[in-house]
Amino acid sequence: MPAVAELTRADRVQLLALMEERERRLKRRKIDTYFPEFGPLRRELYPQHMHFFGLGVDFNTRCFMAANRVGKTEGGGGFETVLHLTGAYPDWWPGKRFSKAIDAWAAGDTKETVRDIIQTKLVGPESDVGTGLIPGDAILRTVKRQNGNGALDYVEVRHVSGKTSRLGFKSYDQGREAFQGTEKDLIWLDEEANEGIRSECVIRLMTTNGLLIETFTPLRGLTPIVLKYLGDEAQIPEDRIGRNGDRAIVMAGWDDVPHLSADQKRRMLAEAETHLVDARSKGTPNIGSGAIYPVAEDQVVCDDFDIPKHWPRAYGMDVGWNCTAAVFGALDPDADVLYCYSLHYQGQQEPSTHAAGINGRGKRVPGVIDPASRGRSQADGQNLLQLYVDLGLNVTTANNSRESGLYEVHQRLATGRLKFFKSLKPLLAEYRIYRRDEKGHVVKQKDHAMDALRYLVVSGLDVARADSHEDAAAYRRLRGLDD
Repeated sequence: MPAVAELTRADRVQLLALMEERERRLKRRKIDTYFPEFGPLRRELYPQHMHFFGLGVDFNTRCFMAANRVGKTEGGGGFETVLHLTGAYPDWWPGKRFSKAIDAWAAGDTKETVRDIIQTKLVGPESDVGTGLIPGDAILRTVKRQNGNGALDYVEVRHVSGKTSRLGFKSYDQGREAFQGTEKDLIWLDEEANEGIRSECVIRLMTTNGLLIETFTPLRGLTPIVLKYLGDEAQIPEDRIGRNGDRAIVMAGWDDVPHLSADQKRRMLAEAETHLVDARSKGTPNIGSGAIYPVAEDQVVCDDFDIPKHWPRAYGMDVGWNCTAAVFGALDPDADVLYCYSLHYQGQQEPSTHAAGINGRGKRVPGVIDPASRGRSQADGQNLLQLYVDLGLNVTTANNSRESGLYEVHQRLATGRLKFFKSLKPLLAEYRIYRRDEKGHVVKQKDHAMDALRYLVVSGLDVARADSHEDAAAYRRLRGLDD
């Protein structure tokens, strides 16, 4: 090919026109630039994205919970949604495939954010429709929302079958009623919805066995929706890929993508609120600023070991029909460290069953119980405290001063004087989600072990004793306490 300087004027005009046409086509085929096979942004460098896509084969309900700037919206939910709308799947696509045109929704927080973020990423700006992820030549029609200030109600998209897919735009601020109606094949929720709206979306997908895709940064911490994916134990999988029943979750952070530089990460980290660092940088949730015990789990958990017989022991007990919990603790008297070493945690059972479970962990170990047990029991109206005493438990009532008790527990945790055996999974699950609401009130959900722990720390140590009189006497002699 001759140099440009050697071309005639007509050839130069033609070359310029060809270059402009190529640029126009590339601009209207943005989706083709995503996840290439080669180069610095090649798809093998996006492992969490690939896992998220691939899980669509086996899980119709998926969450891509990712850090800021990782590409959860455009490169995650948006990219997959467009593939399903058009049916033009790349050869490498590892996920679910629809063989027909689909009816779908994309939804976000407010009408404005849906218009400015989701709509713009998929369709392009109002002044340049066709430059978003949906190929320009596949957009058949856009219909604006009445008085929507440029917001679209829906877009019709050409499917490879020759049929037409339809994508409607919704926002959470429209309320739950806006998500009622006909069945859908796919619903993409960008940013975390409330439980009511999410429930309506699930119902819309039941008839079609459709896909629910959720993409968000977990800024609200361990919410009920996050716990649907992680399970009651709220345990973050080591590979940050979780499966819970018919749901799957993939977490992605800054280190899982190649498009963020070290300097960008440093600057974003400097701006992140302390309690949201993990959410914004790793895509992993925490309780947030409402944590009652803001002490990292890895600082309070220890490996199980055999408790020395001369260590004083006791348990705290919280009673209820849905769950009765008894947390057993042993005090290292030399270091003043309380180790929680055993746990009775069971629901919907009679007091006799709980008493057997607690006595089986040491009949001589004294305990302190929720003072509410002095009232009527959930079983048959008897005095529950007396009922447990009659069943052989050595229990007295605990001090139930909540705020001062929470302070005592926190002080022990913060100073390393309270540890949990790693085998106590229900207790650790509650520890992760024990929090206050926006008004500062303790959230009374899944907190039975936490209440029992408070009773143990506040009142249990006053009644704790060693395994036998002989062990206690030997310890006293060792410490010179009999002189």
